This record gives sequence, C-alpha cells and structure tokens, in this order.
Amino acid sequence: MFGSTGFGGSSFMGSNVVTAPTNHNPMKDFEVVSPPDESISCLEFSPASIPQNFLIAGSWDNHDGSKVFMAGCDKMAKCWDLNSNQSIQVAAHDAPIKTCHWIKSHNYSCLMTGSWDKTLKFWDLRQQSPILTINLPERCYCADVEYPVAVVSTASRHLLVYQLENTPSEAKRIESPLKYQHRCVSIFKDKKGMPTGFALGSIEGRVAIQYITPSNPKDNFTFKCHRSNGTNQQYQDIYAVNDIKFHPVHGTLATAGSDGRFSFWDKDSRTKLKTSEQMEQSITACCFNRDGQIFAYAVSYDWSKGHEFNNPQKKNYIFLHSCYEEMKPRQKS
Repeated sequence: MFGSTGFGGSSFMGSNVVTAPTNHNPMKDFEVVSPPDESISCLEFSPASIPQNFLIAGSWDNHDGSKVFMAGCDKMAKCWDLNSNQSIQVAAHDAPIKTCHWIKSHNYSCLMTGSWDKTLKFWDLRQQSPILTINLPERCYCADVEYPVAVVSTASRHLLVYQLENTPSEAKRIESPLKYQHRCVSIFKDKKGMPTGFALGSIEGRVAIQYITPSNPKDNFTFKCHRSNGTNQQYQDIYAVNDIKFHPVHGTLATAGSDGRFSFWDKDSRTKLKTSEQMEQSITACCFNRDGQIFAYAVSYDWSKGHEFNNPQKKNYIFLHSCYEEMKPRQKS
C-alpha cells in the first residue's frame, strides 16, 4: 500500500552528543553518550514548558517538566522530582505496571497507570489510594493519552477508548482490526488539534490506522511494515512494531521495529516517506522533541526471542536524527 522513496538527509548539532562510527550507526546520526545498560523500553523528550531539549527513558510530567514518572515489574509507580533528586512511590498494583501517563485537565491532574492486574487506575499524587479504578477485560499491554481521550489495548486484542473529561469513563470498545497481539498504540489529532484516532502496531509487522468515529469506514485501513525477504526469497521475515509516534507539527508518523529499522509514513496519502538503514539490534523505542526537529530512537535487545538470544556484549545506543524535512507530508499532485 505504501510506496517507498529515496533517502534524504540533513543534520543538526546538539549538546552532549558525539558522532558515532558507521558500523553501529549506519544512519550517521548523533549518538547520546552513556545510554542505559539495560534494554531501553521508552523514550520521551521534555515538554514545551522547558526551553531546552532533555531526553529521558520514562514519562515526563507534561505540566512543568519538573517530575518524571517511572513504573515497572515491581508493581509500583514512582515520581522522581528533578529539583530535589528524590523519588517517592505514588501508585501500586497487584501485578507489573505496563503504562503510566500524566493527565492534565482544566479541573484535575492525575497519573493514569495500566497494569497486568487487569485494572486502570487514576492517582492524585496527594493521596495514597487511587481516586478511580477501572476494570479491564484483560492485562494492559499498551496505552496512550491525548486529553480528553485515552486509548488502552489489552491482551486478547481488546481496544478501549476512554473520555477523560470530569470523571474518566469508557466511551467505546473497538473490534481490533489486527489479527495478532497488539504491541503499541499512538493517538493522532485532526487539524484543529483534537484527538480523532490512533495508530495500532502489532507483533506481525502491521499497523492499523483507526478513527474513533470515522466519517467513512474506508478511512480505517491497515498496512504492512517492518518485513524483509528471506535469504532464499521464498519467505518473508516479519518483525514486531515496537513503537509508533506522530510528528507534532506535520502529523505524519514514525514506526520502530524489531528488524532494527525505523520508517516514516504519511497516513493521509498512504505513502512511505523513508526507511532507515538496519541497526545492529532492534529499535525498541522512539520519540520526537516538542517542535519536531529531532527524532530520537533507541537500539537495544527487545527480548522477542527470549533470554537465550540476549547478548550482553552488544551495547545499547540512543541516536538523534534530524527529521523535520523528511517528515513533511507528501505533496498532493
């Protein structure tokens, strides 16, 4: 469905980055020094309230950028205050926490956490107990928030849309357009800046573009990605889509895959804009900075083949790629 195009390229200079040799950096991007030793599961740039660009593996407080939220297999979510350099527990579940998102509305602010204990919880940081708990049909696998909408995907391919105004509540259940396990979800906005749909990635090298309330059912579609031909050309290697992010200015999207490549797409013209060279390991996470000039991506093992394929000798990398021109939508002829 998407046709490929040639590669373009431009570069920028940032602080605390060094140019990497080309063997592990085929895109010749800028390498972030001292990346984490463990596999990198998420990347986020600082919010627009901070004039500089800071990058962290975690979830920023989208209000003032002074706090970072962390969650994991210890069943807890913590808040790291960057000013005091102190972290405190702010949430708890009965199983590992898979997602955490900060919600800022006109009448409340809270942390939303999704867990393998099949619940979605909302936390006022001033209280020890959740202000709201919503039961999910299965374990939470991925989620995204663009106020006033949240989209949550669970095991068994359930898709749930929540409205977040006043008291968060379920607004809609959507039948999955994908046949295999969901891996990532990212909300997109219309030209007025309102959340109107989402992109959903699966372990089977496929992405679905889904509108929450489509004006035409044909607006919803799926496309294949992160696949390559096998050595004998008689079969196709199919890889998971590990992350999806939308460009904050152009509205185009990036996908990151277990094949060690990232790709840029224009969903409106249903066109591929660019595919990267292949990295040494999977690309596990990606993000754009606030003005869409910088695309950050993490190269590390994604554990898709189990612990026996983990090679501790392979380094993790975070690269910064100049992307603003490459992400521009395809001009309509």
